[in-house]
Amino acid sequence: MPLNGSVRKWHPMESPTKTAIKAEAPRQALVLGLETSCDETAAAVVARSPDGRGRILSSVVRAQWEEHRGYGGVVPEIAARAHVECLDEIIAEAMRDAGVAFDALDAVAATAGPGLIGGLLVGVISAKAIALVHDLEFVAVNHLEAHALTVGLTEGLRPPYLLLLISGGHTQLLIVRDVGRYERLGTTIDDALGEAFDKTAKLLGLGFPGGPAVERAASAGRPGRFELPRPMLGRAEPHFSFAGLKTAVRHRAQAMLPLTDAVVADLCAEFEAAVADSVADRVRRAIEITDQRLGTSARHLVVAGGVAANKKLRGALAAVADDAGYVLHVPPPQLCTDNAAMVAWAGAERLARGRTDGLDFEARSRWPLDPEATPVLGAGRHGAKA
Repeated sequence: MPLNGSVRKWHPMESPTKTAIKAEAPRQALVLGLETSCDETAAAVVARSPDGRGRILSSVVRAQWEEHRGYGGVVPEIAARAHVECLDEIIAEAMRDAGVAFDALDAVAATAGPGLIGGLLVGVISAKAIALVHDLEFVAVNHLEAHALTVGLTEGLRPPYLLLLISGGHTQLLIVRDVGRYERLGTTIDDALGEAFDKTAKLLGLGFPGGPAVERAASAGRPGRFELPRPMLGRAEPHFSFAGLKTAVRHRAQAMLPLTDAVVADLCAEFEAAVADSVADRVRRAIEITDQRLGTSARHLVVAGGVAANKKLRGALAAVADDAGYVLHVPPPQLCTDNAAMVAWAGAERLARGRTDGLDFEARSRWPLDPEATPVLGAGRHGAKA
């Protein structure tokens, strides 16, 4: 079936054949990864060397933006149907690009949560079928852990480090102590940052996806024309809140009806500035806590997730890291948004530690990285449980 929508492909410098791979590094692990947790259908093949270095052999991502654009957000039923229609072809394309056969693989990894359950089931069932037919290990990957570990694939950075996770419905600060060991320091008590961008874009008629739309509009505006709040500044615990900021944008917009392009641009510029100030303040506090718990030997700030692509926010975080003596790490944009290379890499990291899963593993819409974290009073569905 032909693919509809936008397809992004990562082409490696070299696409070694199965024979070449085995001759070059007999003990390296090859993992096929599948990602279907939301509105991207993706497959990728990643190689992990015995010394822990990673290499992307192929990465194919099909976006569904056009299918959902008219609704102003992702429709779960449409997303799941789109995954079913194209996942097999995308897997075949990723395998061709990597130049390997299924019998050369060591494992197949799939995002098993958190996310939209219909989409998760498509990826998990497909991965189990491949594992069963080709006698491969199956690895159920936490989507958030895949984002958290991406910097190991791109830069070889190993834990421990401080992580700002800003992906979709999740906004969290965590200490990454090791693969599978996470300590949540802060979370959102209402809307996640990605949701705030999407809702602001919808409110101002900018379309979907909201993050890039708001950033484009803000580039033509000037902050300061409108006064917007900076939520949670100075709080002892590094939690986030964006619902009030979103409401303030609505009030300012309603007071300026009918909206002109200039008003929208200035509102977006001030919204971005408020977000940058709020997140920077929360990260400063998390750095203080991290230094207390880890000492000064692990001074790395990793930012992961689709919202990390925002240039205003990245600039603010770079300044915070520099002031604190931390090194800022942000994966390249194509590995910040949802993709299967990060899933394959997380699967490879877990495989290297002997952490595989049975074919009875069930997909889950909620899957916290730190299940022992104390629930936050007033936290939304993503704050306390995800």
